[in-house]
Amino acid sequence: MMRDGFYASWHGVEYEASPEGDRVRLYAGGPEEGFTETASGRYVRVVPPQEIDHLAYVKTRCTWHGHPFQVLGEHEDWVRVEYTGGRTPVAEELGLDMFDRGVYQSWAPRDELQDVREELI
Repeated sequence: MMRDGFYASWHGVEYEASPEGDRVRLYAGGPEEGFTETASGRYVRVVPPQEIDHLAYVKTRCTWHGHPFQVLGEHEDWVRVEYTGGRTPVAEELGLDMFDRGVYQSWAPRDELQDVREELI
């Protein structure tokens, strides 16, 4: 699993999280005590920030075709990546899609990614 977003540790268990001022939403993929089902297979519990053991934003970074990328998501054997090298000619040479001005993304085969690592922010 490649992660991008907030994650919180609560009572020794790590959850996807969404901090909102004086509360933190914790998301679970299955039923857990005190969590409410919000969609099929999606459960949420809201807790005060002082109950959180650890909260961080996690980014997954990698190298693809020798250039730096951030992982945005994944689907089966494909990974959505965003070029972080900041050089438009390189992005164009790689055939990346321009998502926004100066922002280039693509779907990459998972097995072509190198140096996959997580960064805590």
